Amino acid sequence: MKRWALLAVIWASPAAAVTCEDVTYNDQSYTTCAVDLVTEDLRLFLRDENDNILGNFRNIEDTLGGATLPFAMNAGMYHDDRAPVGHYVQGGQEVMRVIPNAGPGNFGLLPNGVFCVNDQSAQVYETLVFVQKAPVCRDATQSGPMLVIDGALHPRFLKDGTSRYIRNGVGTSADGKTAVFVISNSVVSFYEFGSFFKDALKTPNALYFDGKVSRLQALSLGRSDPGFRLGPMVGVVQ
Repeated sequence: MKRWALLAVIWASPAAAVTCEDVTYNDQSYTTCAVDLVTEDLRLFLRDENDNILGNFRNIEDTLGGATLPFAMNAGMYHDDRAPVGHYVQGGQEVMRVIPNAGPGNFGLLPNGVFCVNDQSAQVYETLVFVQKAPVCRDATQSGPMLVIDGALHPRFLKDGTSRYIRNGVGTSADGKTAVFVISNSVVSFYEFGSFFKDALKTPNALYFDGKVSRLQALSLGRSDPGFRLGPMVGVVQ
């Protein structure tokens, strides 16, 4: 798909408030889900009302009282017990503080960042900017590395990088009204994945969620990826 056509899909009118598409860019296949924050109820999920880890999309659906989950994906790195590695806020309640220094694995490929969600808006912040601005977030998840920082690719991504996995992440529009979630459909490098956000989607800021464990639910595409239990997840409730 050419870039202009891809942008037309991503920045579509609110009539299609959750728009999931399979697209090809530089011979790589990606699935994108663009969420209109003005009209859609985007939330983070980790535990149920009994404090049990939800772990998968089906368990989220069981907590919704008959509402549907047209879109969902894993949303941040986690420890073996599925607790978030970095900052995590759900429904205004902080579960984990901000980690301003390097952490384990790719989380420590600084700079990393925070995905901050409020009613009708969402933004990706580089972590130190997040600490400085201290925005109020109804829901938030910290992960890393950043993919795109103020329109520039993460400085440590190498064009000939050899680390290749199925990867997923999120980018936000400058006005915060649209969040674009992406999962690769084949293994990609950090450079390839970040370049898709920077050059194809043109999101000014984008954040890596994870690799290898990446999962997506997109009911409009008939897709709900199985797999082992997840930690933090993000989804649209309708």
